[in-house]
Amino acid sequence: MNDVWNQIHLCWTWLTTSAQWHGEDGIPHRLLQHVIYSGVSLACAAVIGLALGLLIGHTGRGGFAVVSIANLARAIPTFGLVVYVVLVHYSITAALIALVALAIPPILVNTYEGLLGVDADAKDAASGMGMTGWGVLWRAEVPMALPLILLGLRTSAIQVVATATIVAYPGFGGLGRYIIDGLARNDYQLVVGGTVLVVLLALIVQVVFAALRRLVVSPGLLGTARSS
Repeated sequence: MNDVWNQIHLCWTWLTTSAQWHGEDGIPHRLLQHVIYSGVSLACAAVIGLALGLLIGHTGRGGFAVVSIANLARAIPTFGLVVYVVLVHYSITAALIALVALAIPPILVNTYEGLLGVDADAKDAASGMGMTGWGVLWRAEVPMALPLILLGLRTSAIQVVATATIVAYPGFGGLGRYIIDGLARNDYQLVVGGTVLVVLLALIVQVVFAALRRLVVSPGLLGTARSS
């Protein structure tokens, strides 16, 4: 127990030291880098995952094959993928491409399954009202599938925030810089401090998505996301 309190004290001391809040190695700068890496990766993954998920979910074509490949992609070791991609082409772009690849599967699968679970009677009713195929998609299917779609986005967002720490291993920035440098120097205060910052950022992301769900999802559909 004493060791735990010592670690908490060391972490708090590190976080509250004024030197940690200034300069290129300061917390604000590293946090901004981490948010940019995560935000760009999630945005690119969302564009790809949502487009594919909506397409196959609406048309019902190729769903099994695409979802099987997406689920298989989840088994790829995160650390190995990032390091391999960076070694092949050493750049932050290569590292972000690896993060995008890891973030696509939850978005794609949840979007597809969300549309697949939309009640057929609701779609028939929308068609009967004279809506075109795209009208049925955007005005009936997407609103009803929104709980699962947001769940997929939230899962990917938290995964990206946690995984973006690995980007620091090849020599780039972000909050992972504290963890990698701390391990290299046997400075566990740095490791614990960096880990706490990543956990706090992940919790903030979760809170943001919880608030977003309450704002955009119909109250009658909120139970869908909870049960899933």
